[in-house]
Amino acid sequence: MNRALLYCAGGGLGDSLVATVVAQALHAQYDSVDALTLPGHRSTLELVPEIERVFVDDGEPLDLQIAALRAREYAACVVTWATARAAAAVRGAAIPVRVGQARRLYSRSFTHRVVVRSELGDVTSHWSEILLDYPRAIGCDAVGARPHVRPGAEDERGAQALRADLALERDAYFILHPTNAVATERGLWPTEGWARSARALRERFSLPVLLSGAEADREIVERIVAESGDTEVRSLAGRLSIGALAALARDARAFVGITTGSMHVAAAVGARTVGIFPFQSDFPERWAPLCDRRAIVRSAFPCHPGDRKETCVDYACIAGLDTPRILAAVEGLLAPAQR
Repeated sequence: MNRALLYCAGGGLGDSLVATVVAQALHAQYDSVDALTLPGHRSTLELVPEIERVFVDDGEPLDLQIAALRAREYAACVVTWATARAAAAVRGAAIPVRVGQARRLYSRSFTHRVVVRSELGDVTSHWSEILLDYPRAIGCDAVGARPHVRPGAEDERGAQALRADLALERDAYFILHPTNAVATERGLWPTEGWARSARALRERFSLPVLLSGAEADREIVERIVAESGDTEVRSLAGRLSIGALAALARDARAFVGITTGSMHVAAAVGARTVGIFPFQSDFPERWAPLCDRRAIVRSAFPCHPGDRKETCVDYACIAGLDTPRILAAVEGLLAPAQR
């Protein structure tokens, strides 16, 4: 079989999900496309219809990785998160066509080398469009491609069971996602801005607000719920698989959340999506949710000079979330559907 590989083993969940547009492009020349990704991203990429099989790079010895790749007999591969390990693996596996990043010491391992636009100063092209430069190097393209997520039957049952447990109807609740990777890593994540926004959403639309998050986010999410002072603001932290969250988001009135992997999952399943970009270091044009019904809330907080989300000392922009602008974005997104 004429099979290609998407090697996207790096970054966050959003990086891997957005990279699946490359799989769509590869289908122009290849019968099937597999993905090699991080262990934590596997369950999400298994929901992507353009990907046949998903394997993980769990840091096993490089010779074992090379042997596994060689046995699958790929005709081509595209490495979207280039590292010395990834370059050595695909070269060692003797994959005939190897596309990867230029301007790196290991770039010679690739048969086709692509200069990433962001290195040339591009801050406005969406990351999906930048990644599509890789398959374009070998004559594959997917104009206007967006990531797709298709929840499985078990995911649909999980979402349905949760709606039944909470007595929720389709299109009659919001999902609010208040955390990203640094929220739990640094222990500094303010909750008052999210509590205020959750309460405002509930009061404005008279619909329950469900706060999503992973098990690691449970303490933060439950603190937000308590601070909201509203019994119709509820925690879902740790209760859903990523596929069940996708199904629940698809059937929500809207998904509202900080820019993170969950936002991209919601967009990929077709949910109405409001992306919140609170940091001055964010690039909303680059990481906007890719879906028909979307809105963006850009940073308006005067951050300290040089602040980055990984090193910020107080996350004052999170504490001071601009709730009126979030509500305005939601209202604008829903306006055509208002009854």
